[in-house]
Amino acid sequence: MTIPAKNPPIDEILHGDCIEILAEMEENSVDLIFADPPYNLQLENELFRPNMTRVDGVEDDWDQFENFSSYDEFSKQWLNACRRVLKKDGTLWVIGTYHNIYRLGKHLQDLGFWILNDILWIKTNPMPNFRGVRFTNAHETLLWTVKNKESKYTFNHHAMKELNDGLQMRSDWLLPICTGSERIKINGKKAHPTQKPESLLYRVLLSSSNAGDMILDPFFGTGTTGAVAKKLHRRWIGIEQDEGYIQIAQNRIDNIQPAEFDTLTFDVRDRRHKEARVPFVNLLTQSLLMPGQWLYFKRDRKIGARIKPDGKLLHGEIEGSIHQLGKELSNGNPCNGWEHWFFENERGELVKIDKLRELYREKYMGNT
Repeated sequence: MTIPAKNPPIDEILHGDCIEILAEMEENSVDLIFADPPYNLQLENELFRPNMTRVDGVEDDWDQFENFSSYDEFSKQWLNACRRVLKKDGTLWVIGTYHNIYRLGKHLQDLGFWILNDILWIKTNPMPNFRGVRFTNAHETLLWTVKNKESKYTFNHHAMKELNDGLQMRSDWLLPICTGSERIKINGKKAHPTQKPESLLYRVLLSSSNAGDMILDPFFGTGTTGAVAKKLHRRWIGIEQDEGYIQIAQNRIDNIQPAEFDTLTFDVRDRRHKEARVPFVNLLTQSLLMPGQWLYFKRDRKIGARIKPDGKLLHGEIEGSIHQLGKELSNGNPCNGWEHWFFENERGELVKIDKLRELYREKYMGNT
């Protein structure tokens, strides 16, 4: 399919070879790429369960390569094509197993990509190793990358904390494989051997894109990326060479009715980061705090610092900004001073200085 270079499609599945189609797309036009390429599993024998029922493996032509060299050449071509269409601050995710992920990691670095994280998708219900000759393969690896280490990429840290019961999201994700009603079947058989669960794509898209961003999946399969993108009000493009998969994916996505879009609801970025910056010293100039007043670190009255007229804090012989001194008192760990320094109010209660920042914005900057 020929794609007008200056008019990329939106919310469409493109039929054809991803390397050829990507070459026709506009440069620097995509915010996030999720790639689930052929794994090159190199399966040589049929696999049976203990009851002698046959295990459905990946036997499709798209996962067959003559040797490692041919797989490497294919990988470098599609990765380079993805790099061309990815925006300078966009991110590329690629998933694989031990069969291919290490080779892909080398090619990514050779092409100039900068790896931000490797994520382990730990499967709660992996397929057993029925022959009992190896450990059960219970995880897959995702590489999260940017075009170079200077990229100002999106990471919705606070959204990920909410998905993890208020704790910082770790790089090991415990999620089930695609089963039950989510697994698409045709005449009782899996429609696609490696269909990914929506829960996995939900984390990928929510963590590193925003509503309205353009998402690309060059190996679209049965459309999990497009389905989740539609639910989260991202724009998307899928590329798939198998017409059967295209029909399945299109039907799946057409049947999704996302909630009505409004910017506030679907913006998961921390609203505090978008509010006007308030220098700490401004609290002194407006007499919300006073020079010489004591502040207490993490609500501990035994760890205090006095406020200098220039807004720096003095703790013994150590001085610095609310953030610098907080970092020093946290053994070098990053510290948001607005959240960790407390002042004593007129009732003798210890209150976060961030409350005074909110008051300053409301009173002097017109923010409510």
